[in-house]
Amino acid sequence: MQRTLQIGIIGTGMMAHSHAIAFQRIPGIQIVACCDVDRNRATEFAKVFGIPHVFSEFNDLLLLPSLNAVSIVTSDAFHPEIAIAAAKRGIDILCEKPLALSSEQASEMAEEAERAGIVAMVNLSYRRSAALHAAKKLVDAGAIGQVRHVRAHYLQSWLVSNAWGDWKVGPQWLWRLSTGHGSLGVLGDIGVHLLDFATYPVGLIKDVQCRLSTFEKAEGNRIGPYTLDANDSASISCTYENGAMGVFQLSRWTTGHLNSVELAIHGDEGALLINLDESYSQLHICQGKHIHKAKWTVREYKAAPSVYESFVRAVRSKRNSEPTFRRGALVQNMLEACVLSAESGLIQEVRHDFR
Repeated sequence: MQRTLQIGIIGTGMMAHSHAIAFQRIPGIQIVACCDVDRNRATEFAKVFGIPHVFSEFNDLLLLPSLNAVSIVTSDAFHPEIAIAAAKRGIDILCEKPLALSSEQASEMAEEAERAGIVAMVNLSYRRSAALHAAKKLVDAGAIGQVRHVRAHYLQSWLVSNAWGDWKVGPQWLWRLSTGHGSLGVLGDIGVHLLDFATYPVGLIKDVQCRLSTFEKAEGNRIGPYTLDANDSASISCTYENGAMGVFQLSRWTTGHLNSVELAIHGDEGALLINLDESYSQLHICQGKHIHKAKWTVREYKAAPSVYESFVRAVRSKRNSEPTFRRGALVQNMLEACVLSAESGLIQEVRHDFR
């Protein structure tokens, strides 16, 4: 029989509910503690999920002797301090994305985790797409020839719709619009997913040219303590290391799209398309004789594990698994290059190393 793994959740806002639900669906997992600077919120969270220990200081949670792992679900600015403290205690970590607010911080987190020899993974949740893994295998095998063009988008509309609630009154939304509350805007919130999604099957990118826009959302772009200055929309053009061109779009203003993610990979001998609105397991393929009439076929693949399931397997086997903190730090380098490009108006090279 597998031993029960005891997990603590640090940060009990909106995303923490997703973490708790996902972990409680996995056999042999017990959520033993939660922590939030707002103790009342943590207490309510503990009641919902039957969690015995509640803390308002993360260091107190890390002292629990039976703790095997933590899930860090705070706002981005607090990830580094918590993750480094957990790593130094030898506690395995699943951390929300992006890892940090800078490449230097993300590199420090990855290096500390590797030094400690722990499992340290970042919640790049769209890795659960079986179609994405199949696309990588086909690209690696040369099934569509040389990749020439990649296009991708991640489109949301929560700034113009109430499908996910009223963002104007919810701190779980407002902090995402405020750089002063540790947000990197749409670029850090969903761009991190798209950059991972669009590079995992194709390879790393060499350089980027990025434009960011922030639109008026309230009088003086301010609601209570939140200055709404984080970027809302982004357009990115890039060059991959293999020479392919990439074009990516991101926005929270794309009316008609709740949470749409799409990736198309075009090679000189075929093309692949993933549309997560349709399916996480279906891959559209245009290949062979079909390229002459632009005919697409669809292949279905067996479901891939979620990052939560991969994390639990990694903790049980004591072997790190993708997406690791190192991968998270590489994505952070891409994010930082996008920010620098937007600030300068110039093409920015992407670093592929730490610090």
